[in-house]
Amino acid sequence: MKIKFWGVRGSIPSPGPKTLRYGGNTTCITVETDDDNLIILDAGTGIHGLAQTLLKRLPVTCSVFISHTHWDHIQGLPFFIPFFIPKNKIHIYGAFDPVYDRSIKDILGRQMEYCYFPVREAELKADIEYTTLRERQTVEIGSAKVTNILMNHPVLNFGYKIECNGKSLFFTGDNEPLYNIYTPDHDYHEEYEDLITDKNAALIDFMRGVDVLIADSAYTVQEYPAKKGWGHGTFDSCIDLAKKAETKSLYFTHHEPLRSDDDLDALYRRLQEQYSNDSDMPQYAVAHEGLEIEL
Repeated sequence: MKIKFWGVRGSIPSPGPKTLRYGGNTTCITVETDDDNLIILDAGTGIHGLAQTLLKRLPVTCSVFISHTHWDHIQGLPFFIPFFIPKNKIHIYGAFDPVYDRSIKDILGRQMEYCYFPVREAELKADIEYTTLRERQTVEIGSAKVTNILMNHPVLNFGYKIECNGKSLFFTGDNEPLYNIYTPDHDYHEEYEDLITDKNAALIDFMRGVDVLIADSAYTVQEYPAKKGWGHGTFDSCIDLAKKAETKSLYFTHHEPLRSDDDLDALYRRLQEQYSNDSDMPQYAVAHEGLEIEL
């Protein structure tokens, strides 16, 4: 498999001179399988740059897996140029919205209504298919298997595991470590703690031993208390997850939009110092636009 990052920011695009090296586009990652099938994880603004490259390999056939439908993970989709070209085939997968009772097709179609975008979904020329996924559903894309698991975020969010010819990756989408919402003296505290333990064990088993973990590390430990409940992890929580699941490598992504290239460099140096003597540490890196990984 070949993995490439096209967008690594969270929340909102952050272009400018202070984000040139890591990039300012929101989440988009591609996985090309050994039999040349194209899988796209999320459709943030990074998908626009990807689209330019796909014009060289028409007709395009690809599968787009949406972790969740917050703007920074779907806002590039209307600008995905293969949508506008006949004979392209695009299959979009994502979660059902239980709050508003909408399928993935209904949710994504709304952002292409005239009040948001000048071209309606019905006017697109490509062959577009939608599948609303249930949890733990496996989709086969050529030689690859894509399986989802529910993560912790304010909207229903799927993490995706991709397996192909003995290699594997796991992408968290947006994810905050579970915490007990009840105080220790509350009647429900112990029961809720048991639920958290079971959920964490299931997640670790699901992703155990993957070659690549791509994880939401939006905040530092110091920043997290002010952001608690917003649905994002920290650099240290991602390291803890990677160590428990015994992943071979870890890539930090979903960078906070105000964090500059220099800030990310400084955070990476801090991690190197903090974990320099930790023998259980996997290989790790801060993801940047254009980063390629070959398994």
